[in-house]
Amino acid sequence: QVQLVESGGGLVQAGGSLRLSCAASGRTFSYAMGWFRQVPGREREFVAAVRRSGVYTYYADSVKGRFTISRDNVKNTVDLQMSSLKPEDTAVYYCAARLNPYASSVPAEYDYWGQGTQVTVSS
Repeated sequence: QVQLVESGGGLVQAGGSLRLSCAASGRTFSYAMGWFRQVPGREREFVAAVRRSGVYTYYADSVKGRFTISRDNVKNTVDLQMSSLKPEDTAVYYCAARLNPYASSVPAEYDYWGQGTQVTVSS
């Protein structure tokens, strides 16, 4: 069993930065990890993902160049550094773990989810 706990959300002005962190318990070193986000009335959307090794990372086009995902397999954490934030980045952000070393952009392919953390970007 894996438990994921996100932290670091909050309110920030457009152009600002936030760093989200996901603390994982359990044997997550063999899992790919991802960040997703969701706004009310819309489907959960892919933000970024990282393979088990931490070497290969993947991003949604909407965040490429602004967000950076990283993982520490010793500390069992996955971070999302968000810069140049825009109002359209406002959402609840979720950390997810996949029982597979390869990352995916499809929410249904992830097996464990955190409770989410709110990010609000004001204009």
